[in-house]
Amino acid sequence: MKNSYFNLIEQTYYFPQEGFDLRDKYLTFHGVSLKYLIEKHGTPFRFIYLPKIGDQIKKTRNLFNRAIKNNAYKGKYFNCYCTKCNHFYHVIGEALKYNVNIETSSAFDIDLILNLYKDKKIDKNKIIIHNGYKTDDYLKNIFLLQEAGFENSIIILDSIQELSKIESLAGDNKIRIGLRMAVNEEAQSAYYTSRLGIRHTMIIDFFNERIKGNDKVELKMLHFFVDSGIKDTLYYWGEFQKAVTLYIDLKKECTSLDSFNLGGGFPIRNHLGFEYNYEYMINEIIKNIKDACVKESVIEPDIYTEFGKFTVGEAGAIIFKVLEQKQQNDTESWYIINNSLMNTIPDAWSIHEKFILLPINKWDNEYHRVNIGGISCDHSDYYNSEDLNQEILLPKYSDDDKEPLYLGFFHTGAYQDAISGYGGIKHCLIPSPKHVIIDRNEKGNIVDYVYREEQSSEDMFRILGYNK
Repeated sequence: MKNSYFNLIEQTYYFPQEGFDLRDKYLTFHGVSLKYLIEKHGTPFRFIYLPKIGDQIKKTRNLFNRAIKNNAYKGKYFNCYCTKCNHFYHVIGEALKYNVNIETSSAFDIDLILNLYKDKKIDKNKIIIHNGYKTDDYLKNIFLLQEAGFENSIIILDSIQELSKIESLAGDNKIRIGLRMAVNEEAQSAYYTSRLGIRHTMIIDFFNERIKGNDKVELKMLHFFVDSGIKDTLYYWGEFQKAVTLYIDLKKECTSLDSFNLGGGFPIRNHLGFEYNYEYMINEIIKNIKDACVKESVIEPDIYTEFGKFTVGEAGAIIFKVLEQKQQNDTESWYIINNSLMNTIPDAWSIHEKFILLPINKWDNEYHRVNIGGISCDHSDYYNSEDLNQEILLPKYSDDDKEPLYLGFFHTGAYQDAISGYGGIKHCLIPSPKHVIIDRNEKGNIVDYVYREEQSSEDMFRILGYNK
C-alpha cells in the first residue's frame, strides 16, 4: 500500500479541520481554492483573508463577555487592536468594522489614526491606548491628537521619567494615564526583568509621590504584559497574580483607577495538532480577578486586551513553487522555493517562529523528509522543522511531473511584512512577492484582487538611488 501524504495527515491529525480541506485533491483555505489563486496570480504571492479577522474579534469578545456573565463580573470588556501587528489599511479597516479600539506604539501611529479619522473609519470617541517608549515626537503627536478632540486616549507610562514629559506638555485638562508593570521574564530568557514598564515594587511609592494629588494627570489603568503570551503555565499565573495584587493595592489608593490591561495575546495555531482551551483561560482570568477583588472589597476593573497577532495572524499565508529538488547527501533532501524565506517570513529565522506548512497539491504522492531552502545566497535561508514534529514531511515528486509542487506557509498575517520591510530592499535584491487581498461579497462569494504587484527592479533602484 502506498504511504501517501494524505494518509499521513489524516492519521496524525484531525483532518479536515478549521480553515483547511481538500477539493479535487488541492488544498483549500477557508473554502478558498488555492489552485484557482495560483492559476490566476502565479507564484510567489502572499495573501490576507479578511473575513478571518472579524471571526477572531467576535470569538474573543464573545468568550470574554460569556465569562463576565458566568462569573457575575461587574467590569466590562474592551477589545483593542495593536497596530504594530499589521499596519495595512485594509487590515485595520476590517478590524474597525467590529468596533475595536486601538493601541499605538510610535509617533507615526498617531498620523495613522488621523488618516483613519479623515476617511471616517473612526470617530473621536474611539478609545486609544498609547504604549511604547515615549519619544518627544511621539508625546507631541499624542497631545496634538487630544487637542483635536480625541478625549478617550490613555498614555501608558513605560518609565517614571515619562511623567515629567507629560507634565511639561499638559494644558488645563487632566491627562489620563496608565502604568505599565515590568514583569520578570521566563527562566530561559537572556535577562531577568523586562526593560519595558516600571518595577512593580516601585509603583505604589511612585503613585503616592508623583501622581496622587497631581492636578495634571489622572490614573486610569494598570497595564500588564507578558511577552510569551497568555499560557496555562506556573510562570504566567505567577506574573498575573502579581499584577492583580498590584492593581488591588493601587485601587485602594486611587479612586480613578478602573481598568486592567491584559497585554500579551493568545497563541495562534502553528501546527495542525494545535490545542488551546481559550474558553478555559478566559474564564480563569475573569474568575481570578473577581475572587481577588471580592476578597479585598475592591470593585472589579474593566478588562482591556490588545490581541494583535491573534486577531490577524491566522488570516495570512504565502504560497511558493518548488523550483528544484536537490539530494545533497545520503539523508538530506532540499526543496528550493522561488523566493527567500528570510525575506518573506523573517520570524522563522530570527526568532525561530513556526508556521503551518502544507503542500497545495500532490497529496496522493508518497512523502519523505525534506528541508526547505530559499533562493538567496545566505546559509540561514532555510526552514527544516515544524513545531510539533521537529521535522518536515512533504510529498515526493518527479522532475518529469507536468505540474510543479506548490507549498503554502499559513498563519503568517502578523508582523512578517513589518519586520521584513514591506516594499523595501531585501537580501540579495530578491523582490517582495505579489500581495493579494481576499474577501467575500454580500452573497458570500469569494472576491480577490491584487493589492500590489511583485516588486520590480525599478522600485528597488529608486530606493537605492540609481533612478533619480
